[in-house]
Amino acid sequence: MKQIFRTKAVSSKDHGELKRCLSAFDLTLLGVGAIIGTGIFVLTGIAAANQAGPAVILSFVVSGTACAFAALAYAELAASVGGCGSAYGYSYVAFGEIVAWIIGWILLLEYSVSVAAVANGWSGYFNNALHAIGMGLPDALTKSPELGGIINLPASAIILILMGLLIKGAKQSAQLNTAMVFVKVLAITIFVGVAIFNVHPENWHPFMPYGWFSSLPDGKTVGVLAGASLVFFAYVGFDAVSTAVEEAKDPQRDVPIGIISSLAFCTIIYVIVAGLLTGIVPYSTLGVDHPVAFALESIGYHWASALVSTGVIAGLTTVMLVLYYGLTRIILAMSRDGLITPYLSHVSPSTQTPVRVIIITGLIMSIAAGLVPLGALAELVNIGTLAAFVLVCLGVIVLRKTHPDLPRPFKNPFTPVFPVLGMLSCGALMTFLPQQTWTRFLLWLGLGLIIYFAYSIRNSKLNKI
Repeated sequence: MKQIFRTKAVSSKDHGELKRCLSAFDLTLLGVGAIIGTGIFVLTGIAAANQAGPAVILSFVVSGTACAFAALAYAELAASVGGCGSAYGYSYVAFGEIVAWIIGWILLLEYSVSVAAVANGWSGYFNNALHAIGMGLPDALTKSPELGGIINLPASAIILILMGLLIKGAKQSAQLNTAMVFVKVLAITIFVGVAIFNVHPENWHPFMPYGWFSSLPDGKTVGVLAGASLVFFAYVGFDAVSTAVEEAKDPQRDVPIGIISSLAFCTIIYVIVAGLLTGIVPYSTLGVDHPVAFALESIGYHWASALVSTGVIAGLTTVMLVLYYGLTRIILAMSRDGLITPYLSHVSPSTQTPVRVIIITGLIMSIAAGLVPLGALAELVNIGTLAAFVLVCLGVIVLRKTHPDLPRPFKNPFTPVFPVLGMLSCGALMTFLPQQTWTRFLLWLGLGLIIYFAYSIRNSKLNKI
């Protein structure tokens, strides 16, 4: 027991090999790049049509509030504990090795499945754009073998392109992210500018057709709270900002600003878009994979629909880029600690990036995106993220007790009230997820524990102290 709960020493001044080159503005845009994507362009319509109706606005507020409590916890731990491993690193300090391993293992699943899943969505939009100019790819090259194709080539290719970009360096990746964020925010601005003059208030009635929460005979959950557990995926990614601690110019100041600013900005955008989207067309028609573009087409603005589709392609690109980036930094941190092979802790002297990790994870995700229809696996992203958020909130409380004198450049206000509210709200959202998701999640955890006791516990750097 003493072995598996051994903790790392707190070290907010982490002098790693990675290049410190990201400002608070870069980190804020990193967060916006990760957050604004699948959620706003896809899940808004699906949640409105199938679960919440126009009250999907409230679903975003509920999820955003749960994330806000978690974001404040992340900001305090990023500023005081530091390290490039995000929730994994914080858990190692607060709870010990076994909990850190479990969280790291969960984050590997969350980030890698997210990248591959978003790549599949990106492929669909990209191929639609090619069809629009008469250059569409055949089904054999856009579908996995299980769906009757050979490979989803665009999904595989985009991950390999991002792999090359990440190898070049964090600053170059951040510069591309900044450009893409500008494109997708411009696309959202176009939607808002058109939609605001085409709202029909009668489309908001009834506002809550499914109520707050209920279960249907087939086991499906509906209502505002069920919608919140679905649209929570829209917020996955703000925690990726905390994986950039080692590359932030002034991490104690810049990382909290990046986390909180990106989350606040995106929540406001989500609420505005959800309100306008359900106001211009009946919510029951929005259960499509391109609801924002579909709504603009429905009211006759085909040019605006085309521009928004361009924004979607840019938006999903930045989501993949930031989550891919976060994945490599978490693996780097776990490898440095000896919990996985030290081969992956190598940082290239020329590019100051973990090239081995980038290449290996890129190839695996590219193959998965091209050959596997991920489907319900995406739900694993939500449950894993929520579990990580619960532990990060708990970590703030634990470290306030165990390390009361730790310098805290940013303090989570109203502790322990806010962290407790974060634990309760994120835990509640977990209960609204399907039983099948819980089963898969527990199987993944079981595999992780086998690896920990077979390899990690013996090779941990703390085992050699």
